[in-house]
Amino acid sequence: MAIIIGQQVSTEAAAAIRGRVETVVLEESREDGPVGELTADRLLKVEDQLLRDAGMSWRKIEYANGLAEAVLSGQLDLNALPEMTDDEAINALSSLRGFGRWSAEIYLMFSLQRQDIFPADDLALLVALGRLKRLEHKPTPKQARQLIEHWSPYRSAGSLFLWHYYRGAPA
Repeated sequence: MAIIIGQQVSTEAAAAIRGRVETVVLEESREDGPVGELTADRLLKVEDQLLRDAGMSWRKIEYANGLAEAVLSGQLDLNALPEMTDDEAINALSSLRGFGRWSAEIYLMFSLQRQDIFPADDLALLVALGRLKRLEHKPTPKQARQLIEHWSPYRSAGSLFLWHYYRGAPA
């Protein structure tokens, strides 16, 4: 769900919204087990308006509920994802409504700790790569993938570097 919250917002805004959403979900489901574990069934028990009041858009609430339903129904087997190749896992995740390639790649990088992922649809990565390579304009996602192809099998490390560079590099 953190990835859904983080779509198209700053890291800081996403962290704030995620904190409020987790508080709401855990408060609303105190009687369902140990506090601290945000689960699909707990999310689905929370009224959508409470999630909206915590800062999620209606569309992101729809996507989060869809993800929770996919996990509970077995349509998405989170335990199988680590055994899949990068492409298989990206395809499985991006088959869900609200999960595009960027969301799937972010999940692989940060949740599955895959080492060779470059989320080329990330605006900050494109801007940073353009600055690093001293390009006149930021590259397209396709151009970016070509420019960093030689970073394999460590493209995730390159992605992390570029995010840091984006925050500190001269414009």
